[in-house]
Amino acid sequence: MAGFVTVFPFVSPLAAQVTPWQTAIAASPDAQTLPEDRGADGLAQTLKKLHTWASLMMIVAHPDDEDGGMLTLESRGLGARTAILTLTRGEGGQNAMSGEADDALGLIRTNELLLADQYSGTEQLFSRVADYGFSKTLEEAHQQWGRDRVLYDVVRAVRMNRPLVVTSVFTGNITDGHGHHQMSGEAAQEVFRMAGDPNVFPDQIAAGLRPWSPLKVYARLPFFSVTSKGMFDYATNKWAPVRFYDYVQQKWSDTAPTADVEIPEGNYDPILGRSYVQMAREGWAQQKSQYGGGNPPLPGDFSVAYHRYGSHVQEPAADGGRETNFFDGIDTSLAGIASLAHGDTAFLTAALKEIDQHVMTATFNYLPSNPAKIAPELALGAQRTQSLLDQVQASSLSADDKANVAHELEIKLAQFNTALAEALGLQVNALVIPEDGSKNVSLSLNAEETRTEVVPSEQFTVRLHVTSAGLWTTGGNLKLTKTWLASSGEPPWKFERAGAPGMDTAASHEGDILYRVTVPHDALPTEPYFSRPSPAQPYYDISDPKLLNQPFAPYPLAGWAEFEYNGVPIRIGQVVQTNHREHGYGNLFEPLVVMPRLAVNLTAHAGVVPLGAQSFPLTVSVKNYQPDTADGTLHLELPQGWTAEPASSSFHLAPNASVTDTVTIHPAGLAAQAYDLRAVAQSGNGEYSTGVERVGYPGLRPYFFDRPATYRARGVDVKVAPGLRLGYIMGTGDEVPEALTQLGVAPHLLTASDLASADLSRYNAILVGIRAYSNRSDLMANNARLLEYVHSGGVVIVQYQSPGMSRDYGPYPYSLPGSAEKVVDESDPVKLLVPAHPLFQWPNRITEADFSGWVEERGHTFAASWDAHYTPLTEVADPGQDPQRGGLLIAPYGKGLYIYAAYALYRQFPEAVPGAYRILANLISLSANPARGMQP
Repeated sequence: MAGFVTVFPFVSPLAAQVTPWQTAIAASPDAQTLPEDRGADGLAQTLKKLHTWASLMMIVAHPDDEDGGMLTLESRGLGARTAILTLTRGEGGQNAMSGEADDALGLIRTNELLLADQYSGTEQLFSRVADYGFSKTLEEAHQQWGRDRVLYDVVRAVRMNRPLVVTSVFTGNITDGHGHHQMSGEAAQEVFRMAGDPNVFPDQIAAGLRPWSPLKVYARLPFFSVTSKGMFDYATNKWAPVRFYDYVQQKWSDTAPTADVEIPEGNYDPILGRSYVQMAREGWAQQKSQYGGGNPPLPGDFSVAYHRYGSHVQEPAADGGRETNFFDGIDTSLAGIASLAHGDTAFLTAALKEIDQHVMTATFNYLPSNPAKIAPELALGAQRTQSLLDQVQASSLSADDKANVAHELEIKLAQFNTALAEALGLQVNALVIPEDGSKNVSLSLNAEETRTEVVPSEQFTVRLHVTSAGLWTTGGNLKLTKTWLASSGEPPWKFERAGAPGMDTAASHEGDILYRVTVPHDALPTEPYFSRPSPAQPYYDISDPKLLNQPFAPYPLAGWAEFEYNGVPIRIGQVVQTNHREHGYGNLFEPLVVMPRLAVNLTAHAGVVPLGAQSFPLTVSVKNYQPDTADGTLHLELPQGWTAEPASSSFHLAPNASVTDTVTIHPAGLAAQAYDLRAVAQSGNGEYSTGVERVGYPGLRPYFFDRPATYRARGVDVKVAPGLRLGYIMGTGDEVPEALTQLGVAPHLLTASDLASADLSRYNAILVGIRAYSNRSDLMANNARLLEYVHSGGVVIVQYQSPGMSRDYGPYPYSLPGSAEKVVDESDPVKLLVPAHPLFQWPNRITEADFSGWVEERGHTFAASWDAHYTPLTEVADPGQDPQRGGLLIAPYGKGLYIYAAYALYRQFPEAVPGAYRILANLISLSANPARGMQP
């Protein structure tokens, strides 16, 4: 059709290939979408979306805060365009799956949330702030993040996404649970007032964004009940008067928010085959690092209430202002798009009604057994939409009106593109293919195993497999017009077409197009666009401002095919995929990534060196990601006067091979300060000093945590008892074993078999890792053996455990209730209640100064009560908090000692905080303490 131009606005790399919830034509990062998004079911949902321009954005603080049932109902049930803006990536949380923490954990939780979003059918956005740990107050969140920094990112996201309705799970008050939640609730209401004002963050307007005023804003009713005591502040575990701040009206209220709308998340959807909350919980279960979400719900009524904080439309007159849905009072039909324009808009309204009639006709005639039957009607709707877009651009409407209407019409064009691809069964698979030494390729209908990455200057072949199930079933004229590869970012990649087996006739409906690809010599690795120098900085630095709010930078390479049907172009694309087999999972498709030729990794990036030490080890590994062998040398750049043994080493690495060396460092003039070391690999003309760590577990999209191969060695005055033998019971993962090694003690990681039958008396002390009782059933089963070990003279040190432990595991009772206290301000002074206690005297004299310079928090899950046999040794509290004495408890039991330590020692070790190492040294040395049996 003459004049038909498909518009491709910038979108998140999450936007899927042909899924009902995509809002722009983009290459899918997934080899396969959910079953609900394929074939007849997918088309049925796309038809819903074509029939409305309803849109909604939810704003929350962390991954898993979202109301997935509501989003699933709005997106998949009602056809609304939905998005989530999640302020943080959950960096400060716990990791139930592996040992990664901080920024590496943020990458895992980002990918888990992207998986969950597929179930609710939602686009994902982020701000730049990082989860710095539990925050009790909104004021602390403002101080750490910067209120304007958060609002800048939230306003930008709303101006980009342009939702009709903004919602939040949180209200911005103390009932939200803690400061991060409050900040997200505050931001959701503030953006309702701010995003439409061009004087707010005018640089965004200068950069091309336009003001946008959502028509309504809601927040979920608080998770609490008002009682005669008032309302409960879960962050401080205190009761407070009933008092809520409304950020839209900017006033306080002494009554709880009212329920203005009930969202029936328990409704059954016949297309999905389950209720909306059931499908959402399946998505929540993908967030495995957070223990896999909530319990699966059974079928039945389930509704969630929301309060309306602001509205620019007339409120319902009946039923006291209660609404039937978020969009009451908003014309969300296609004709409602005309409300975005002013003046003579009769042509716009008439054309929109005509487009809607095509959608309604297609919907009425839709047969799941013959989806191609409605393709001609969908093509007419697409043509009329493009024609209207051309009319709008040529009209006398204002520039703002043109842009506002065009934004919605471009979304409709993308949805028509999706619907046509689904109706006609169009597919494209972009795959790296294996090659032998002669570069020969052999094609079949099997996707063979391949390498998962490429490096700069590498050449490889991509197979673009194109099929059309509907080619011979439609009455229209469908043909493949072109295929191509596209690289993201700069510099562009080089492509050479290398044949088209099976696509050699005009009637071909299935075949392959081969492309020979050359990666530029200066191609950048596939890495996050956000980074920070350390977890002490509570926000990320952004390498490319254009990517702000996106989950990740796009993957480097995508394959595309364009068809033409009745004169309408249809484009589908897929990020180029790799395939490898993972034991226990089978074949896994993953997007192709770019890696450096060589990666230099350190097992740790900071640690302590006891003063007086003549040497300490540093383990360095070099991995070759090239398809060819790599030869080179590895050396360390050291402080002046320091030496390494060996001074350098050579390596000869086969493809995908790695070598690990432990270098002995001899410090000179070691003092109580920090020293920087750098590992450097040289190969050919290149110098490499960056590590690459793949984080997460099989099943997540690959993303990598890159960090410089630098090590900060801190000289510390710390001693340990000689000849210690330690056992360590690893919980969900921490770096305590590495910290022990730095103190010169090599712990033995106790297995289930060890706990059940090994001779525990061989150990001077046994440490229990964080949250071990929550995920080590073998520990719970053999806890009696631990207590027997203590009774016979051993020392057990239990680091913080999850709150709400169902029973006492100590020799005497102590309580870790579900509302267990946290002390979140790492600068809170710590008082030693028994400063002369042997624990504080030997082999290091511990004072309150040893609690200086800590990061992120003081501690988690302080004991609330304890038996009289325990002696509390410390006291600490956040401002306004009751004094907490349950952070370090010690009890003699038989001949031994039992300790519960809630202080966040494990968070201090990766940052080489001296006092934490000194405290750890005294804990593990208790068995040899000459005064261990004496009371001060």
